[in-house]
Amino acid sequence: MEDDGHSFGEYFVHRQVLDELSLDEVAQKGTWSTKPSFSERMKDSLRCSVPRAKELVLSWVPVLGWLPKYSIRENAVGDLISGCSVGIMHIPQGTFAVISIMIGSVSERLAPDSNFIVNGTNGTSTVDIDQRDAYRVQIACSVTVLAGLFQILLGVLRVGFVVTYLSEPLVRGYMTGSACHVLGSQLKYLFGVTPVRFSGPLSLIYTVVEVCRLLPQTVMSELVVSLVSLAVLIVVKEINACYRQKMPMPIPIELIVVIAATIITHFCGLPAKYNIDVVGEIPSGLKAPRAPDVTLFSAVIGDAFAVAIVGYAITISLGKTFALKHGYKVDSNQELVALGISNTVGSCFQCYSVTGSLSRSLIQESTGGKTQVAGLISSIIVLITVLKIGSLFQDLPKAILSTIVFVNLKGMFKQFMDVPMLWRTNRFDLLVWLVTFTNTILLNLDLGLAVSVGFSILTVIFRTQLSHYSILGQVPATDLYLDIDTYKEAKEIPGIKIFRSSTTIYYSNAEMYLEALQEKSGIQIGKLLAAKKKHATLKQQDKNKAEQEKKNEMAGDLPVDTYSLKEKKREQFCAQLEGHKQAESPVNGMCNGQVNWAYQTDVSDSVYDTVYDDNVTQVSKDSDKKSRLAYGCHSIILDISTTSFVDTVAVKTLKNLFGDLQEIDVDAYLAGCQPCVVEQLERAEFFSESIPKSNLFVTIHDAVLHILKKLEQSDVILDVFCNTQM
Repeated sequence: MEDDGHSFGEYFVHRQVLDELSLDEVAQKGTWSTKPSFSERMKDSLRCSVPRAKELVLSWVPVLGWLPKYSIRENAVGDLISGCSVGIMHIPQGTFAVISIMIGSVSERLAPDSNFIVNGTNGTSTVDIDQRDAYRVQIACSVTVLAGLFQILLGVLRVGFVVTYLSEPLVRGYMTGSACHVLGSQLKYLFGVTPVRFSGPLSLIYTVVEVCRLLPQTVMSELVVSLVSLAVLIVVKEINACYRQKMPMPIPIELIVVIAATIITHFCGLPAKYNIDVVGEIPSGLKAPRAPDVTLFSAVIGDAFAVAIVGYAITISLGKTFALKHGYKVDSNQELVALGISNTVGSCFQCYSVTGSLSRSLIQESTGGKTQVAGLISSIIVLITVLKIGSLFQDLPKAILSTIVFVNLKGMFKQFMDVPMLWRTNRFDLLVWLVTFTNTILLNLDLGLAVSVGFSILTVIFRTQLSHYSILGQVPATDLYLDIDTYKEAKEIPGIKIFRSSTTIYYSNAEMYLEALQEKSGIQIGKLLAAKKKHATLKQQDKNKAEQEKKNEMAGDLPVDTYSLKEKKREQFCAQLEGHKQAESPVNGMCNGQVNWAYQTDVSDSVYDTVYDDNVTQVSKDSDKKSRLAYGCHSIILDISTTSFVDTVAVKTLKNLFGDLQEIDVDAYLAGCQPCVVEQLERAEFFSESIPKSNLFVTIHDAVLHILKKLEQSDVILDVFCNTQM
């Protein structure tokens, strides 16, 4: 483990040296690694040079790096076949369904049919479809360019890490919920009905209810076309799946169905005879570049950000999946910039937001595609279709396109199988999946995503608060220290409590950390402090009373043979110590031993109520240490190896804990502290004369050896607990 060029071991090589020297002095003495520091590396990265400029250009335009090295012999055939396959799939399907429904929902919300109703010549009201669709295109372009600008900004600022807040269960639950929205939006074409359009929360529920209400008005010809198309698509896709290893490329059933349906509809006159709804006029060619309508930005900024994040999350998750499979690395920030440029430039040509597609990515991989040349070939095929042959599909029934979307949603609906799998493996992730899916269904795609991300972050907070706390014991003849509740072979070292938390200590769980420490160790710090305070008060009262009695005795107020209260208290105390096995027999009327409140495992208040003689209460170096080791706790080791940072609350908590333990005569130590945490503790002025840096150890075993040596244990005990001296 390393941090900023400083190895973990080197940081603690000479603990006594670190106590006395500053970091700069230590570095000069050679205890640091010879690697350049972070600031030096930053300076090097900012220096202008030809190699640095070349590296910068290649990082932003990676095609300049791999294209000159392109191997025609190894990659050309596979890229050609996969490019044609994916291009053919593009023709009938369009773009990714989730992004399509997100942008479609924005367009329908801002441009509903009710805003474009015009009066016809015969007195009826109709919707001006041309004007409505033109305005919806403007909305889609505005959303796209704004999403692209968000993505470019995030990529330039190198904040691609934001995708880490979109966990896999969240993304999969969101995509499954989005698939349900897509399904709901296509139901009307399947049955040939025209439901009222809904937007906002619960719009999917309202849409499904409305379609069910209109089922008696189903156009049977539309339903028959849909069922026949579904049957053909499902059967052929299953054949493709079963024989994908034996076929050079999958059967392009979507293209075949589109061509066949268009020909049959056109030559049989199905729209006129059976009232079948068709695509209609498809303009050919590319539109002249046109800047999006910036006046719409304020109305779509939230939707654009959601599209930017979802599109990026889908793309990067697919990229990382294939990168892991084929052994290469994906630059998350580069992906952001690439998506942003595509969206920003494409919006000027009336395109809408792009993202990765699981189905087409799988097709490209399975048919031998290895480089981006396959994507170039796919783009050329789509461009030819748009420029020349798009108008040939104007008689294509909309029901056919709906069935193609239905069938290709199969992969997303398979994600429902995540539920039983997550139930068995991780129920926190299951909760995230279910909440995300439910929010997406009920609150729509944009608001549902925001709420789901918030809930996912809350689960992380809850899991850090509900961390696992444990007391560690040593595995005999090793330097391993394990949870005594989990591993029976791990045994506690008498007199030493080793406490560990499974998560970072910070403001949200600092109080729980203290409570768990007292519960697990059995040391009730608050009670012991209160008892000691009570004892000090009683001692002072008794001292005052003894002084008063002495004055009275000297004044002759008391008989000489009166039994001294002080001697009574002393004898009572000695008897109690004998009962608790904390001292040897009294010698010459005095207790030969010491009392350390932290060493008492279960001491009643009567012991603390006893008034001590000054000779008894002083800590003696000649006390019976073996007895203390066997019957009490004199040292606590806090294993904070799982702590990756400390905030001000954590520092204050640890500082107060050390102070309280010192008050009850318990030595406290830190073990396994990471270098970055040590630096944070130093900056927070945690170490002081009362908490010296010598209480900091690399490992638990180092701390244990130090404590046992400090207590001057016998060779027998050292052999039992410290067989692997370092």
